[in-house]
Amino acid sequence: MRLQGKVAVVTGAGGGFGEGIARLFAAQGAKVVVADLDGDAAARVAGEIGATPLQGDVSQGADVQAMVDAAVKAHGGLDIVVNNAGTTHRNQPMLGVDEATFDRVYAVNVKSIYWMAQSAVPVLRAQGRGGSIINISSTAGIRPRPGLVWYNGTKGAVNTMTQCMAIELAPDNIRVNAICPVLGATGLTELFMGQPNSPEVQQRFLSSIPLGRMSTPADIANACLWLAEDSSSFITGVLLPVDGGRVA
Repeated sequence: MRLQGKVAVVTGAGGGFGEGIARLFAAQGAKVVVADLDGDAAARVAGEIGATPLQGDVSQGADVQAMVDAAVKAHGGLDIVVNNAGTTHRNQPMLGVDEATFDRVYAVNVKSIYWMAQSAVPVLRAQGRGGSIINISSTAGIRPRPGLVWYNGTKGAVNTMTQCMAIELAPDNIRVNAICPVLGATGLTELFMGQPNSPEVQQRFLSSIPLGRMSTPADIANACLWLAEDSSSFITGVLLPVDGGRVA
């Protein structure tokens, strides 16, 4: 049990990468708060893995505080935070994205990390045993594709914040790292592609991935597990591509 005795909050854990992360963490002994905008999805996953479900919007400070409070109340503390919840705009020319969509993408992908830091860092500091914060970013923040200009910008912000947080929180032994997945089979796949997910369209995207496939929840969960456990205790400020060679 690589996470025995650890307490984790995973956002966006009602499906996709977040569900994969929550399931693996629970299987490795962690007590998990499964947070998701879709309360039914959170309840489904939590019920299947013996975790604590919580409905909440990561763009809202009060909701994020409730996620941290739930971990402390149910399990007595907090050790791991995975900022996984994210959204995107449809793949299209940049001027086609309206202001409301732009604001929502930045609120979910960027401001959520601000809110989680405000809520989780004081708890981690007060406990005095450090912790691991893992931000789910994207290869889009390292080697962006056209058509996703504003989404790419959010992931560039996530990467910069990750490295800055790592430096500032190092004296507290709070490690901060980012996972950068390539395109995966999630609920956002067709938005990233900008068109229906046909074999022809999928092949065009796969041709830029040397290992020849999309990322999976298991790929991302395994990387998160390593960054969450004590064996990576000297790893902080890393932007880890899980991408089949996409950014090589």
